[in-house]
Amino acid sequence: MSRVSLRGHASLKKNKVYEKFLTERSAANPKGLSHYILEYVKWMLMQNYSEITILNRKRYLSYFAIWAFEMKVEDIQSVTRELLDIYKKYLFEIKKTKNGNPLTTHAQWSRLEPLRSFFSWLARKYHILYNPASELDLPRLGQTLPGGILTDEQADAILSQPDLKTRRGQRDRAILELFYSTGIRRLELVHLSIYDINFERETILIQQGKCAKDRVVPLGSRCAEWLKRYIEQVRPHFVKNSDVLFLTNAGDPLSTAYLTRRVRTYIENAGVQVDGACHIFRHSMATLMLENGADIRYIQEMLGHARLSTTQIYTKVSIEKLKEVHRNTHPAER
Repeated sequence: MSRVSLRGHASLKKNKVYEKFLTERSAANPKGLSHYILEYVKWMLMQNYSEITILNRKRYLSYFAIWAFEMKVEDIQSVTRELLDIYKKYLFEIKKTKNGNPLTTHAQWSRLEPLRSFFSWLARKYHILYNPASELDLPRLGQTLPGGILTDEQADAILSQPDLKTRRGQRDRAILELFYSTGIRRLELVHLSIYDINFERETILIQQGKCAKDRVVPLGSRCAEWLKRYIEQVRPHFVKNSDVLFLTNAGDPLSTAYLTRRVRTYIENAGVQVDGACHIFRHSMATLMLENGADIRYIQEMLGHARLSTTQIYTKVSIEKLKEVHRNTHPAER
C-alpha cells in the first residue's frame, strides 16, 4: 500500500481515504489496529452513540492507525504509553497543509481523547492486557468564548440575502430563519423530517441530537411562516420519495458542507465581517436571548446542552447586562 501522510488530514475526510485504509488493513491483518477500530465502531453503533460521535471517533482513530502503520506498528499489543507520547508530540509539531499553522490545542485534544476511549474499551473486552492510554495526559483546554456574535441588524441583513424569486432562494431563507430562531446545529438541520414540524404549536422536534437526545423547541411565528411557505410552495418541486425536510434541486438531502458554503456566501454578501457560518446563528441566538432577559435554563433547553456549565459560557459573551451594571454602580459613571 502506498504511503499515506497524516499531513493531508483534511483530504482524508473529503476522500474517505481513512475508511478505505481501515477496510484494507483489517482484511490484511484481522488482529491489527484497523480491525479493532472497526469493531469498536460496531460496538458504539450497538450502544446507540450519536452519529457525529461515531464519525468523529472513527476518523480520529484512523489518523492514529495510519500514523502507527507508518511507524511500523500495527498490532494492538505493540501500542505502548511511549508510542502514544510520541504521537502526542507529533500532533503538537505537525503543520496544517492548507495554511502551515499548527493544530490548535482543541484539535490536538480531539485526536487524542478517542484514543483513551478506544483503549479503555479494548481493555474492558480483554483484547489487551493493560490500557496504555489510561494515564495519557491530554492538552489542557482553555475556556474560549464563542466568536462571531451577530447583532440583530446583522442577522436580518444576512437573512435578506437569498433571492426569493428562485425556489432555492426561498428554501435558503427558510434555512436561515430556522438557524437563527432555534439555534439548531448544522447536522441536526440536515436530518430534519417534514414530520418534525408542528405548525399548530409552532414547534420543531429535533431527534437524536448531540448525545442522542431528543428535544422540542419553539419555532417562532416568523420562522414558522417561512417554513410553511417552503413546504407548501417550494419543496414539492424538489421532492422524490423522501421525508427529509430540506432538499437540493435534484431532490437529495443537503450535505453539511453544502450548507456551510451556502450560509457563508450569504454572510459575505451581506458585508458582515465574522468568522464561521452556520454555528454563528446558534451563538447569536443564545447571546441575544440572554441579553433580552431569557433565563439561562431555557437557553440550555433550546441548545440541547447536557450541562448548564456549557451554556453558562454565553453569560460571559452577553456584555450588555454587564455594561448596564457598570453604568449604574461604578463611581466614575455615577
